[in-house]
Amino acid sequence: MAEPLLRVEGISKSYAPRRGFFSAPAPNLRPALASASFELSKGEILGVVGESGSGKTTLARCVALLERADSGRIIFKGEDLTVLSEPQLRKRRRGIQTVFQDPYASLNPTIRIGDALGEVMLVHGLATRQTLRESVGALLRQVGLPVAAADAYPKAFSGGQRQRICIARALAAQPDILIADEPVSSLDVSVQAQVVNLILDLKDRLGLSVIFIGHDLQLIDFIAPRVLVMLAGEIVETIPADRSIADARHEYTRALIQAVPKLETVTG
Repeated sequence: MAEPLLRVEGISKSYAPRRGFFSAPAPNLRPALASASFELSKGEILGVVGESGSGKTTLARCVALLERADSGRIIFKGEDLTVLSEPQLRKRRRGIQTVFQDPYASLNPTIRIGDALGEVMLVHGLATRQTLRESVGALLRQVGLPVAAADAYPKAFSGGQRQRICIARALAAQPDILIADEPVSSLDVSVQAQVVNLILDLKDRLGLSVIFIGHDLQLIDFIAPRVLVMLAGEIVETIPADRSIADARHEYTRALIQAVPKLETVTG
């Protein structure tokens, strides 16, 4: 079998509890992630589901190298990223990009969209000043936005359009892995499906591997053949592609299934 694109081995992360300004330092760390392990293949979409506080975002931030895990290994393309220096990590971060939950907070309101996308390409040497405008235009078209959007500021766009821009910014780095951290939870229901379908389409067209994170079990089950279920910082169950989520074995997963709203038949 082919080596997985990403292999996460027992990563853990703890934080100091938040205290008041005049409070004494907290003596104990609060574990947010406990010995999480999983693999991701090239072109695969992996779902991660759990309630708020389950450790989903901490997992995403550690895998995306936005935070250092306290322990464990993150092996990307056969290389252990946890032993690299910060300058070395800067080069590897291009391969794993994240789309965050809140598109309004993710974009600098004082920077034009074209400049925000172009900066990513220039930093990573993926475009020149001469080819930049053409490259930005192609990227905007790829996410379903007009080329003219490059000259506008974030305030000119709706939440769904801003999330498309955030996806474009992630794609500007030409990553191998896209981490979608609850990318539709802050959007109107009417545009959620559009953004989800865009991510699925980009996965197929670009050959991306995707980690799709959310709290909506029904949505995650629809999107991802394989699903990780998280509770209190731990992966408590992995539901493989060949097993229905209805056959979940962990009591927490079964509780999530029971909590999914069911349509009632109306008779009259």
